Amino acid sequence: MLAAAAYAGPALAAFPEQPIRIIVPFAPGGGTDLVARTISVGMSKDLGQPVIVENKPGAGTMIGEDFVAKSKPDGYTLVISTFAHAVNPTLQPSLPYGSNKAFAPVMLIARGPNVLVVRAGSPFKTIGDLIAYAKAHPGKLTYASQGTGTSAHLAGALFADLLKTKMTHVPYRGAGPAMADLMGGQVDMMFATAEAAGPLVNSGKFRALGVTTTTPSPAFKGVPPVSDSVPGFAVESWYGMYAPAGTPAAVIDRLNAAARKAVQEPVFTQMIKREGLAASPGTPQDLAKYVQAQEQRWGHVVKEDHIKPE
Repeated sequence: MLAAAAYAGPALAAFPEQPIRIIVPFAPGGGTDLVARTISVGMSKDLGQPVIVENKPGAGTMIGEDFVAKSKPDGYTLVISTFAHAVNPTLQPSLPYGSNKAFAPVMLIARGPNVLVVRAGSPFKTIGDLIAYAKAHPGKLTYASQGTGTSAHLAGALFADLLKTKMTHVPYRGAGPAMADLMGGQVDMMFATAEAAGPLVNSGKFRALGVTTTTPSPAFKGVPPVSDSVPGFAVESWYGMYAPAGTPAAVIDRLNAAARKAVQEPVFTQMIKREGLAASPGTPQDLAKYVQAQEQRWGHVVKEDHIKPE
């Protein structure tokens, strides 16, 4: 035992000694990808090693998360988890990694609104237009998401529930493909994450009809909260960093410190200001507590709506 402890001390003190991978469980081009690639810049600077982003999309984030859960718990393989991380334990009949206990929380990176968007040429000019159409044509209105169980999906489900009507969910393998089809007119609307939709709104390719927080977002001036038209509606996207369960506490602390510094770097602060996010640097325990509350809230919606994985 003494020999093992003597060996572990210098090994942990030397961390990191090689490049670190951040797994994004979505296709390139979406909000999670943007957050991962931006925070990787500051973390690499602080840790003195390359921080490489890899995309492993599919199965409602479970492919990427399973890869990390089953990786060696040494701090060299991380994942940026999102809304789906809190929903999958209720949504999925079984998880390949067992449960969220397969992960060790590192830090809640950022939180922010989703944005209800339509393509620039859409006939829907306001939330009122959408509501009128949805009620008059149950099931006809289509809404895209970056996957079953994501914030875009459950935002749409909650929207339809509160309107007491039906809409048709169209899931994609990532926000990039979803927004491409929205732009092309294959789907009618999307509750996209603010950072993914922002550039397309600013460039005039999308029209923003509402934000999903109960107060206006400074990133979308003049865009009202959806809750102004649909009382009780509120959805928040979030991004959290995890390592595999069993990662030494000293390594988690080192990663947490690097992530805290990274969200204060100009490249990150400029991104979150532009995209309407708020940085949430805190302890690993803060992330655990936040996600537990999210699991309880959205687990109720999944059960009540009888939502099943694709």
